[in-house]
Amino acid sequence: MKRLVRFDWAVKKLLRSKANFDVLEGFLSELLKEDIKIRNILESEGNKETADDKFNRVDLLVENSKGEIIIIEVQVEDQLDYIQRLIYGTAKVITEYIKQSVSYSEIKKVISISVLYFDLGQGEDYIYHGTTKLIGIHSHEELKLSKKQQEEFQKGQVYELFPEYYLIKVNQFNDLARDTLDEWVYFLKNEIIEDSFTAKGLNAAKKKLDVMKLPKEEQLSYKRYLESLHDRASFYESTYIQGEKKGRKEGVKEGEKKGREKGRKEGRKEGRKEGRKEGRKEGREEGLQEALKKMIASGIPEDEAGRILGGL
Repeated sequence: MKRLVRFDWAVKKLLRSKANFDVLEGFLSELLKEDIKIRNILESEGNKETADDKFNRVDLLVENSKGEIIIIEVQVEDQLDYIQRLIYGTAKVITEYIKQSVSYSEIKKVISISVLYFDLGQGEDYIYHGTTKLIGIHSHEELKLSKKQQEEFQKGQVYELFPEYYLIKVNQFNDLARDTLDEWVYFLKNEIIEDSFTAKGLNAAKKKLDVMKLPKEEQLSYKRYLESLHDRASFYESTYIQGEKKGRKEGVKEGEKKGREKGRKEGRKEGRKEGRKEGRKEGREEGLQEALKKMIASGIPEDEAGRILGGL
């Protein structure tokens, strides 16, 4: 099977085009389990309000036919605070896309989707979904929307108003496609679409993400991108992994050295302690023997002298 364009590059270059919305709509439909139609591509870099503010850079920001905003992020390199970055990203989008003169009921629903090519956190699954539910501390019941709220917001549950998060940990996938969503994850991991795959959008992806069908300029751009990935991987290997190995090796060596020094020090200390203890014991025994001799010499019976000394 021929390899297709990597999804991370396609998101940045190809899937912004309206002509390729069917690929993105297929992926979103399979993941969100509903028929998704993209209304338009939104601005993907928020304005800075102050000099200390951060840009809200995301790979792709789209609005669906229901007016919901979907953030699509593809992250190749390991980032320790990626979850906090997601929190910032959704909060920024919410504030950017509400007008000052409208009520809070106009806040748009935000769905954050992350395609991750590194292992984030701890967990064996390869797809995680997070929502916000409000549970009673005493009753353990879930807070519901009132009838009036449901009519006003056109939502049935409280969690539908809050941002939702999807994390796809691509490298955790075991390459066994059990359903149509797995077919998409298989493609995300391997850049291959099997002939037997039937997931929405994959047939379009097979045609539109074929490297050889790209214009020459795009092929060169994609080739440079792949080379940059190799360079970054090599840099990570030499800078972080090798540094970590060297650090562990030097740490063990230093630990062993300190351990030996501590052992010798504690040995000397223990020896002195033991010597003093043994010396006191031997000195006591010698003193008792000398006292016993003197008591016998003074006329005290030996058994009586022994009884007296034994009681000291």
